[in-house]
Amino acid sequence: MTQTERRRAELADFLKTRRARLRPEQFGLPDFPRRRTQGLRREELAQLVGVGVSWYTWLEQGRAIQVSDDLLSRLADILQLNWEERSHLFILAQDPVKQPWEEDTEPGNTTYQAILDGLGIYPAILIDRRLNAVAWNESASRVLGNFASNCERERNMVWCIFMNATLRERLVHWERVARLSLAFLRAKSDQYAGEIWFTDLIADLRQASPEFRSWWPKHEIRLTCHDHYEIDHPLVGRLMLQASNLVEPSRPDLRLAVLTPLPQEDTATRLAVLMTGGGPSDLVVLQKKLSSSK
Repeated sequence: MTQTERRRAELADFLKTRRARLRPEQFGLPDFPRRRTQGLRREELAQLVGVGVSWYTWLEQGRAIQVSDDLLSRLADILQLNWEERSHLFILAQDPVKQPWEEDTEPGNTTYQAILDGLGIYPAILIDRRLNAVAWNESASRVLGNFASNCERERNMVWCIFMNATLRERLVHWERVARLSLAFLRAKSDQYAGEIWFTDLIADLRQASPEFRSWWPKHEIRLTCHDHYEIDHPLVGRLMLQASNLVEPSRPDLRLAVLTPLPQEDTATRLAVLMTGGGPSDLVVLQKKLSSSK
C-alpha cells in the first residue's frame, strides 16, 4: 500500500469513527428501534452534507476522489468536529507537500541544548516529529527518568509513557496522559501515513500494551498540549506542572516541551531541592528557610 493509499485508509477510518459518535435525534432524524448502525447511516450523513450517497461511500472507502475545501468544511460542521479534528480532516483529505526537514529528524543545532539547560529547574525536552526525545535538560531527567540511559525506542515519548514502569508509577493520572500521548501519535502517524517507522512503532505498542491495543481503534487525535501533570516523585513528593509547547517556524517538526511549576504543592521549591540531589529532609529545611524569610 502506497503512502497516499494509507492516508486515504486513515481518512476512511477517521470518518467512520466520527460518524458513529452522532445520534439521529441530533438532526431530527428518526431513531428506528432496530437500527443496526452505530450513529448515523452513510446515506443520512450524505444527505445532511448535500452530496450523493455513492460519492460519500467512496470517500469513506478511501477511494481516490477529489474533495473541495468547501465540502470538507460542511462535512466537518455536520460531524461536529473540534478545531483539532477539523485540521486533521484537511490533512488527511489533501495531498501534503513534502518538506525538506522531513528527510532528517535530527535537530543539528547545539543552540537547542543551550536553551534547554538555560531553563534551569524547569523540566524541558526537545521532541521531533516522531515524538522522540532528541534533547533534554537535567531537570527533565530527574523528574521523568534518565533519558541518556535509554535506547532510541525507549526515548520515544509514547513508548516511554506506556512501557516505562517507573514513569507510569510516577504519573498520578496515568490513563489521561497515556490517552493524550496516543492521540498525539495517531495525529502524527496519520500525517505520515505509510511511513515504516510509525508502522513498526504502532505494531510494537499494540503487541506490548493491552491499553494501547484497546484505545487505538477509537482514532482519538490531538495536535496541541497545554495540560497539567501531577507527578509523585520518590525523593521530593508531589509535583504539579503545566505543559507548554514552543515551535520554531523554520523547524516545525521540532517542539520544545516545557513543564512549568505551578504554585500548588510548592512545586518550584521541590524542583530546586531535586536539582541539588536532595530529598525529603532537605525539602523541609528549604521550606522553613523560605517561610522565615517572608
